[in-house]
Amino acid sequence: MGAEGLDDEDVPALTTGQAADVLGVQPAFLRSLDAGRMLRPQRSAGGHRRWTRRQLTLAARVRALFDEGLTLTAAWKVVTLEDRVGEVTRERDVALAELDRTRRELARVRRESAEAVKARAESTARTGSSGTAHRVPGLQRIPGPVPGTARSSTTPATTTDITQP
Repeated sequence: MGAEGLDDEDVPALTTGQAADVLGVQPAFLRSLDAGRMLRPQRSAGGHRRWTRRQLTLAARVRALFDEGLTLTAAWKVVTLEDRVGEVTRERDVALAELDRTRRELARVRRESAEAVKARAESTARTGSSGTAHRVPGLQRIPGPVPGTARSSTTPATTTDITQP
């Protein structure tokens, strides 16, 4: 392992004795964490435990709770639950930030849409072309009743009832 690997928290760099010295505990404490399957250090080719800095951080937290009177198992559960709460809190914060960003984007789109509708209405009012926009060019309406609407008689439609080109 090169010197750059020492900066990585997940590099199994320390033996049990070295890790115990760093934490100020007996090696038996670290072995009990391994035996209880709370922390699982990697093993060297010769079968010796190799501890990472991340594992030592967890072991130190467990040790602090153990020193306060919790059992080893209870201390481990507290540490894992604290970590889970931290993870869920980070996920919530990311989700709230995304929700806030989405709300701002929605408000922007609504403002732009309202401005476009207002501009279109003002343009239509200036040109006075509100009803002519949908007429077919070249067709004229001949005065008279509209065929088939509001007529109760059975009289057939006349030529004055239809539109002529």
